[in-house]
Amino acid sequence: MLRSVILAASRSSRVERFVATAPYTSDVVRRFVVGGGTDDALRATSALVADGFAVTLDHLGEDVVTAEQAHAARDEYRRLLAGLSDAGLTPPAEVSVKLSALGQKIDERLAYENALAVCQAADAAGTTVTLDMEDHTTTDSTLDVLAELRRDHPSTGVALQAYLRRTESDCREMARAGARVRLCKGAYREPESVAHQSSRDVDRSYVRCMNVLMAGDGYPMLATHDPRLIAIGEDRARWFDRGPDRFEFQMLYGIRPQEQERLVAEGYTMRTYVPYGDDWYGYLMRRLAERPANLIFFGRALASRG
Repeated sequence: MLRSVILAASRSSRVERFVATAPYTSDVVRRFVVGGGTDDALRATSALVADGFAVTLDHLGEDVVTAEQAHAARDEYRRLLAGLSDAGLTPPAEVSVKLSALGQKIDERLAYENALAVCQAADAAGTTVTLDMEDHTTTDSTLDVLAELRRDHPSTGVALQAYLRRTESDCREMARAGARVRLCKGAYREPESVAHQSSRDVDRSYVRCMNVLMAGDGYPMLATHDPRLIAIGEDRARWFDRGPDRFEFQMLYGIRPQEQERLVAEGYTMRTYVPYGDDWYGYLMRRLAERPANLIFFGRALASRG
């Protein structure tokens, strides 16, 4: 119930105004978002790479309604990739892209052309692109764009969401040589007809999907903060004889940093998902919906007076 309320609030302009103007909101945002501009993203990436982390960078902004906005998002990713290359931060750093930010809701072809330009910039920078997945209505479109991009850019990855009932089948389709799949639980409000509703069912689906990916010929990227699922991932890596160059863990910037450090220290590839940009509200609300502990942290910060 709480998760549904928070996700509904993520689409409320009234709640957004309240949160954006509340005291100490900026302190909370800085825990999860590294800053508003390209330079902020490069500074954070440099520090993480120096500490042994891999990184994927997301320029926040998904409610794009004009072609001009979509082109601006494309150009920001190209600037970011050039900056990463100039700073010697590739290949450890790559980018994550929401097709909605590149015009998917306007025209799928526009989103493809913009994504293609980002992939070309990533190739020139010596790194990769992963397509984020959004609500279930965009899944088929995103996978169609992925298939087209991979013809010339086969390293392009994609996120699949374990809470969707279709995802185990999608994992079987994607568990092929060269395919890069980020497996996450999912963070959007979805109907029961297409998505598991209980956390237990989502966890079970995650493990089934993990088994498919780890047994396949692709490159699994296990995106989870759940200690049980991380332990299962470590176990499956041993079972399927996958060394640190054949799979990775992924976690969000600002969440469970000590666990991220542990995984790096134990020799795993640990990629931190680093968001930046001014359009942080929807991202922050989904992070609060995912983990009640984040909501408690947020509430304490807003209530603080010193």
